[in-house]
Amino acid sequence: MNQHTSKHDNHTQHAHHQEHAQEHNHGHDHHAHMVSDFRRRFWASLVLTLPILVLSPMLQSWVGVSWQWAPAAYVQLALATALFFYGGLPFLKGMKQELGRRQPAMMTLVALAISVAYFYSTAVALQLVEGKPFFWELASLIDIMLLGHWFEMKSVMGASRALEALSQLLPATARRRKPDGSFEEVKVEHLQAGDEVVIRPGERIPADGEVIEGESYVNESMLTGESVPVAKKAGDRVAAGSVNDHAVLVVRVTHVGNDTYLNKVIAMVQEAQKSKSKTQNLADKAAAWLFYIALGVGVLTFFAWWSSGSPLDFALERAVTVMIIACPHALGLAVPLVVAISTTLSAQNGLLIRNRTAFENARKISAMVFDKTGTLTKGNFGVRRYDSLHPGYTKEQVLQLAASLEQHSEHPIAHGIVKKAEEEGLAFLAVSAVENITGKGIRGEYEGKELLITNAAFFKEQYGELPAGVEGDGTETVVLLLHGGDPVGFLALADALREESKPAVEQLHRMHIKVFMATGDSHRVAEAVSKKLGLDGFYAEVLPDEKQRIVKELQQQGEFVAMTGDGVNDAPALAQADVGIAVGSGTDVAAETADIILVNSNPQDIVHLIVFGRATYRKMRQNLWWATGYNLFALPLAAGVLAPWGIMLSPAIGGVLMSVSTIIVALNAQLLKKQVKLHQS
Repeated sequence: MNQHTSKHDNHTQHAHHQEHAQEHNHGHDHHAHMVSDFRRRFWASLVLTLPILVLSPMLQSWVGVSWQWAPAAYVQLALATALFFYGGLPFLKGMKQELGRRQPAMMTLVALAISVAYFYSTAVALQLVEGKPFFWELASLIDIMLLGHWFEMKSVMGASRALEALSQLLPATARRRKPDGSFEEVKVEHLQAGDEVVIRPGERIPADGEVIEGESYVNESMLTGESVPVAKKAGDRVAAGSVNDHAVLVVRVTHVGNDTYLNKVIAMVQEAQKSKSKTQNLADKAAAWLFYIALGVGVLTFFAWWSSGSPLDFALERAVTVMIIACPHALGLAVPLVVAISTTLSAQNGLLIRNRTAFENARKISAMVFDKTGTLTKGNFGVRRYDSLHPGYTKEQVLQLAASLEQHSEHPIAHGIVKKAEEEGLAFLAVSAVENITGKGIRGEYEGKELLITNAAFFKEQYGELPAGVEGDGTETVVLLLHGGDPVGFLALADALREESKPAVEQLHRMHIKVFMATGDSHRVAEAVSKKLGLDGFYAEVLPDEKQRIVKELQQQGEFVAMTGDGVNDAPALAQADVGIAVGSGTDVAAETADIILVNSNPQDIVHLIVFGRATYRKMRQNLWWATGYNLFALPLAAGVLAPWGIMLSPAIGGVLMSVSTIIVALNAQLLKKQVKLHQS
């Protein structure tokens, strides 16, 4: 019964995986179709625009030529009609959808502008009203908006391509080990949790899992950005899509379908692309207000001029000019373009943004609370220092002998010593008769003499005081190496600080951000780490659920608090923080309570996060101010407020200003890339 239920659950999970894959592919295909559609419409519209520009009397007067001929107006009308119904169709459809939801926004405003320009110009061309046609303004409106949407969709696709590349990392098949020990080739989508798969050197790992046999190095750079291959042995976790570099590994599958790292990353970045921040909602609201303002000011302008005795065609021209130049090309691109660029940059730098508002709020952070283990420190015992205590042994020989003995142990200290020897490129010696001594150390034989590694307490018990220079600052675990009964060396281990931690803390201080640490370690260890990193304070011997209280206390002191943690144990604190940042080990990306997830456990990435957040918000605000500022300047002039003083904005100048505004906003958004690169360099 249990076996049947398990299989049913796996098949259900596989079905969800299929649905997710189909949804991702559908979304990607939709984006690709939109890019293709806007590109096609833009080039076709541009072809139609060129003869319209050539035949425009206003533009001809600018260059000092006159190519007027009788049917020119009708030719322009025919070209403009094709342009309006083909190039303008996406905006007309968008207006229909927005008005159907009773939420006029950007598409409604664009559709209003091009509709007014087209129908007024058509009436002029057919001599139904006196005036000047707006055919070239209509053409430029449509061309610029199509180009902007094409550009925007391409930017979004840039981020989507990174996701597509991730989704294609999985191999098509896997070698699954059967109960009788033989192997079978199966499709990756048929793997289930608990299956054992064999990965040969050079092959991609087909599913998230745990190594149960073999030792090798795995290249995870395509997943975590970590360029150095990571050593993997029995008990270590591996992620789907990474590459096995050296030796054969046997992996027990732990996650399939939507639970795999790849799918979590894809889903999170897709969620970030779809989500809107408060700044984006502000742009939508601004567009809605501009729609009503353009409509209201246009009608008011018409009646103001007409009632003052101006000719009907002049009053109509003024009203149309107002409604045309109110179209916020710049506002339409101000936020979406910055969002698209920042999403791409974030994905490329290992920042998975689940909450865009929190991402932009990173600029407000005044206090940062770090979890120690695995964030400020490497999360495992490392050899901090080692040396010889005997003239017949070099310090390298001490490390080599210790590692040769400890390679037979599973103790965390042993792992640290062995790893250090591997990093130094030392060969392992043949040690025999290895035996663990519970609570005291490990012994073996080398060259006919007893080889012993023991702790400081046992050494003091047998030999008295420790040799000079062995004891450190009290934050280390010290072991001593004896060969033939003689103390020949010592090794001091600690959960080593990350090389990036101190520079990260210093940069945060330069940003006027206070840095605190919360850890379950002893007060002495926490104090030592705090001093070395120059922290503003620390909280020691705290349980994970007590970290929430720490965050609350800081918030009550008026701080805008960001909390970093592993996303699981620190869930209450992450949820309480103004910005919750899950700092995981690559595969720990399912932190539902975190706003932002860093693929690498690198404190330097938190600095990048704040820099990205500040730069993104700054660009959004700059673009919004420029876009709305253009309208504040242009609308009164177009309406003729300064007409008594001989100042009136012509449709042509209005169109030029509109185009220039759009170009400035687009260029300003692109500067975000340069600012980020400048910071990274």
